[in-house]
Amino acid sequence: MTNFTKGTMALEGIKILDLSRVLAGPWATQMLADLGADVVKVESVLTGDDTRSWGPPFITRPDGSKGEAAYFSCANRNKRSITIDFSKPEGASLIHVLLQEADIIVENFKVGGLKKYKLDYESIKKINPKIIYCSITGFGQTGPYAHRLGYDFLIQGMGGLMSITGQPESLCGGEPMKVGVAICDLFTGMNAGSSILAALHYRNRTGKGQHIDCSLMDSQVSMLANQASNWLNGDVVPTRMGNSHPNVIPYRVFASSDGHLIISCGNDSQFQRLCDALGLSEISNDLKYKSNEARLKNREALETELQSVLEKMKKEDIIEMLEAVNVPCGPINNLPEVFADPQVISRKTEIDLKRSDGATIKTVAFPAKLSESPATYRNAPPILGEHTEEILLDWAKLSDEEIKSLREKKVI
Repeated sequence: MTNFTKGTMALEGIKILDLSRVLAGPWATQMLADLGADVVKVESVLTGDDTRSWGPPFITRPDGSKGEAAYFSCANRNKRSITIDFSKPEGASLIHVLLQEADIIVENFKVGGLKKYKLDYESIKKINPKIIYCSITGFGQTGPYAHRLGYDFLIQGMGGLMSITGQPESLCGGEPMKVGVAICDLFTGMNAGSSILAALHYRNRTGKGQHIDCSLMDSQVSMLANQASNWLNGDVVPTRMGNSHPNVIPYRVFASSDGHLIISCGNDSQFQRLCDALGLSEISNDLKYKSNEARLKNREALETELQSVLEKMKKEDIIEMLEAVNVPCGPINNLPEVFADPQVISRKTEIDLKRSDGATIKTVAFPAKLSESPATYRNAPPILGEHTEEILLDWAKLSDEEIKSLREKKVI
């Protein structure tokens, strides 16, 4: 855990009631927790967040026993866990007490799913008018698909990402391909987090809370970026191109004599330096290749020329040679290689946190480095219900007898 001085955390004093599970919501609230918010994670009494069981691999406790899935640890650092069964009237009432302390609520239940417990935005803003209430769903609160359940894999397909990811249809194995992490969930979590920060700033100016409607589908479509613009403005339907870039060349994976590497030339001068380094200066001056537009028209011929030279050289030799002339390039690392990379190590990307049961949980650092209010790492991803009594005393101001009664009724 990192040392920090009170008052230096950007979101210190902000309280978040986190009713979300799995990845998009927890990703957003972990980001806010890293920046100093007090995040109370509300979990079901018996099983907790779904991802606690999404293994193997599982965390190994100090006594050798199996803990929760490693997956859970990627998005729940710096939070406190409380277990509440809010399907029971006493549990819903307890949430109502806690939300009076909260600045923000994040939830990812199906549209209308919390209304029967009076935990929807319209019900809650009557109790806490300044609340910032963020709903995360597959398709949003409105529209013909609002009632549907939405998972990342499904949204990668429906939102266009898989139509541009994978090998071309003409090649063996050329089928639509998903990204190797739940990228739509992560996009949505980032959008939710930034929207919450915008809503906080708005509330600071106006005193008004608001509802944030954040969906995986909207997030995915927005992240199509240049591919969406190519269609909307150029009537070009993007296709799967493997590792090639639709607008820039050479910008792809190449084979060396002992493995693969990436070469990314973003402008004509980089291409000139690449050709000079490879002994292909005449190519860079050929009108067929001199400009990026020309290279795109002659992609296959150019890439064949480059590959014929690169495949005779060793990967590390190519990287060393191109780095020396400032041509962007690099290896394709597996995860052990990523975390052994000197750049990753120097940026202190791996964060080890000791949990209350003695287990060490390894997590990945908050990616931005803030000079005055940096992210802090105060708590390991919590044990299920680890902070239930602490939170009820701290936020709800309940007595020991009231807490005991709730336990006896299996509300907590």
